[in-house]
Amino acid sequence: MISTLLVVIIIFAFIFDYINGFHDSANSIATIVSTKVLTPFQAVIWAAIFNFAAFFISKYVIGGFGIADTIAKTVTLTKGDPLALYVTLAGLLSAIIWNLITWWFGIPSSSSHALIGGLIGAAVAHYNTFTVINTGKVVPIICFIVVAPFIGLIIAFFITILIVQLFKKSNPYKAERVFKRLQLLSSAAFSIGHGGNDAQKVMGLIGVAMVASKYITDLSAIPDWVPLSCFVAMGLGTMSGGWKIVKTMGTRITKVTPLEGVAAETAGAITLFLTEHFKIPVSTTHTITGSIIGVGATKRLSAVRWGVTVSLLWAWILTIPISGIIAAIIFYVMKLFI
Repeated sequence: MISTLLVVIIIFAFIFDYINGFHDSANSIATIVSTKVLTPFQAVIWAAIFNFAAFFISKYVIGGFGIADTIAKTVTLTKGDPLALYVTLAGLLSAIIWNLITWWFGIPSSSSHALIGGLIGAAVAHYNTFTVINTGKVVPIICFIVVAPFIGLIIAFFITILIVQLFKKSNPYKAERVFKRLQLLSSAAFSIGHGGNDAQKVMGLIGVAMVASKYITDLSAIPDWVPLSCFVAMGLGTMSGGWKIVKTMGTRITKVTPLEGVAAETAGAITLFLTEHFKIPVSTTHTITGSIIGVGATKRLSAVRWGVTVSLLWAWILTIPISGIIAAIIFYVMKLFI
């Protein structure tokens, strides 16, 4: 039987997934909106469709939800511990708060890292030791704060150069029309990567809560309705849009053309597919930001607005520790009423 607290956690998990969708919708649609290939409304519908399609690709093509498994094992919670569910809830609430703060200020921070930081902060607060952190899972995640955007940057840089060389003799007007059509495909590919990466993170957290409450014995026993619901919530959130972050991603880092949009989205999609293959949860925000910077750098380094980029970098660095601190505070407050 599902306990009331577990139901509350699942509800907040879906709320987080929804917020994650509209917070990170900019990742999928920023370039396609800034290049006027689609209107904002058309773009969020397009992205949401492929966010949801990622469920079927992860389940039937890739053959599993490896990122969910990684998230579930970032901290070690004692099975049957009556406070373990409160750790999960505190981590979730912290991630929701950080997401709303960064959304309000238009900062494209990582929903994934907010969730991971929240789990770590609440678990450390509960057990009073850092040994609950599974370093084998957490260290690669932290490393990819730098690695993922750098991979996206490098791939985007070379894809842009390759495309420019291949089409340098083409009619500019006809070439732009071609790339506007191709951008529909590249943004769809990135949305699949976004859905496959981010929806699984909430699935992993729900799995942790279910194991801790003894509703299931291990993560392999997660009911099918959990991943399906996570992908639906992600898609609905994406349809809601996050226009402040779209503006930051689409225009403030560097202005992009349809050609450059194709390069950035393709590079971001390739990076997300690679990391999902290796079961490493990464930030789709970091990934597409790195890709956009890589595109801008092909023109000249001054084309990238480094002041904006440095501000984003600080948000990336601070997300895990701040969400961890917020989660610890929330857990301590909860404990007063338990």
